[in-house]
Amino acid sequence: MRVVVGLSGGVDSSVAAWLLQQAGHEVIGIFMRNWHDESVVIDNACPWIDDANDAMLVASHLGIPFQVLDLSAQYKERIVNYMFDEYAAGRTPNPDVLCNREVKFDLFLQSALELGADCVATGHYCRKSTHEVDGQSVHRLLAGVDTNKDQSYFLCQLTQSQLDKALFPIGELTKPEVRKIAEEIDLPTANKKDSQGLCFIGKVRLPDFLQQQLEPKQGDIIEINADEAAQAVLAKSDPTLPVKWRREDGVKVGEHNGAHFFTVGQRRGIQVGGKPEPLFVLEKDVKENVLYVGQGDQHPGLLRMALRMQDEEVHWIRPNRELSVGETTSKYLVRIRYRQPLQQATIERKEGYYVISFEVPQSGIAAGQFAAWYDGDECIGSGVIAS
Repeated sequence: MRVVVGLSGGVDSSVAAWLLQQAGHEVIGIFMRNWHDESVVIDNACPWIDDANDAMLVASHLGIPFQVLDLSAQYKERIVNYMFDEYAAGRTPNPDVLCNREVKFDLFLQSALELGADCVATGHYCRKSTHEVDGQSVHRLLAGVDTNKDQSYFLCQLTQSQLDKALFPIGELTKPEVRKIAEEIDLPTANKKDSQGLCFIGKVRLPDFLQQQLEPKQGDIIEINADEAAQAVLAKSDPTLPVKWRREDGVKVGEHNGAHFFTVGQRRGIQVGGKPEPLFVLEKDVKENVLYVGQGDQHPGLLRMALRMQDEEVHWIRPNRELSVGETTSKYLVRIRYRQPLQQATIERKEGYYVISFEVPQSGIAAGQFAAWYDGDECIGSGVIAS
């Protein structure tokens, strides 16, 4: 079988390529060049040229064909512009989830198929299983064996057709096992540190990145008292909606350079000191350019028991598991951000939207992020948090 591997220049995709080669497949390595502007990257933390060179060295070491695929124009259109639009609208996007759906398993996949590939492979820590249902193959997206590195959340928007062409060779391994293999076969990336930051861009100063299109705009930081917040939360008629604060609900404690640069639950970057507990962002009003904050990660204004997602922004990896209007699931395991421990919750489909209700309050639910739900270790579906 001919398999095109997305060689990122990291150890995970390097070992993935070797494993496929050992299994007897014809392996081709491709590095995706999706970003050129290094002006916002911190200390050249992940310049694309170094990653491309590392990917080329790995391909040479393994003796496999290698090429660079430039998708920067499409990446800007589908991912970067989406980020700008979401932040401008007061939402907090997750570009890594969208990057997998729109770039790695769409643009990259199509390019691989044009090379005659049967499948594409990546270095994600997740697994896939396939079984027959009514004579058709159904693919299940499973968490990686390494619970500390499981990346199934980032793939929660994949479709059956995308999974059909996807391989995840290291999903059955732990990170230490991957490192050990890389060292044993002398891969050039064996001791390379894991990349951090935005998909294909690297570790960035987010405000600097966003200021490419979003102008700084000075506004007020309003602190909300915890006791008053608790009363406001109790008075809400709909638990899926956040409290909409007003200036008069709190006290001005500082100023910021743009509410759209922040996200709900954020602690760093507020730059207001002298408080008994750290300040966290409770809510941001981009229209009025006001940032509402509260002390401590258990502030009542930060905690929610439920969220909602619009119908059109909900995706079921296995369509046969999709809910009908009025149907409520038994308990699912849900996470609203990568690495968050899975939370017990139920999902209900109403007319036009879904509701996820948690057993325990959740901190920092941010509109624009993805909620993903699991049945055991299988990722069933996901949706964009509307509120």
